[in-house]
Amino acid sequence: MTIQDALKQKNMSIYRLAKTSKVPYATVNDICNGKVQLEKCNAETIYRIAQALEVSMEELLAPCFLKRSSFENFKSTICHRVKELGDIDFIADTLESQEIRTYYEKKWYPESLYLLAMLDYISRVNDIPLCDEYDDLRRCRLEKPIFPAGIMALSAASKNETVLQQAALNAIPEFKRFNIIENEVRNVA
Repeated sequence: MTIQDALKQKNMSIYRLAKTSKVPYATVNDICNGKVQLEKCNAETIYRIAQALEVSMEELLAPCFLKRSSFENFKSTICHRVKELGDIDFIADTLESQEIRTYYEKKWYPESLYLLAMLDYISRVNDIPLCDEYDDLRRCRLEKPIFPAGIMALSAASKNETVLQQAALNAIPEFKRFNIIENEVRNVA
């Protein structure tokens, strides 16, 4: 849980957090706005903030230690999660975890939008209405298209842009909306 999530849940302002925690407003403001990394703060500051938000220090620090893997590994992990959980449990798990928003707030836009695209795709094929919690993100789009590594390698090896164009034409619409070219999410080994 990020500090922003906890503030939102508690309907608490940065100013109120500073007052309640007895941590200087400038420090709390810098942490909340990403100017200071929470994991770099001293234990007392983290403890006071966690107490004021009524969460554990571990819960507050967990998002700080989330390491970013390659996008190809991320995609593979998501596809395997769908296969292991099944469509409905994947939807429920993804919505409960708030991962989409967490990735977005960390500015991990490809991961956030890929996960949202997968959620929307799985919802469509199962005739489940879309969750409107992410309507703001559905208006986003990556600046440059992201192609699967295999398509990029094939294009480079053949020295032919047609491979990329064909992949874009056949992309799953929910992914293509975000400028992510994805043609197959079900056949994972």
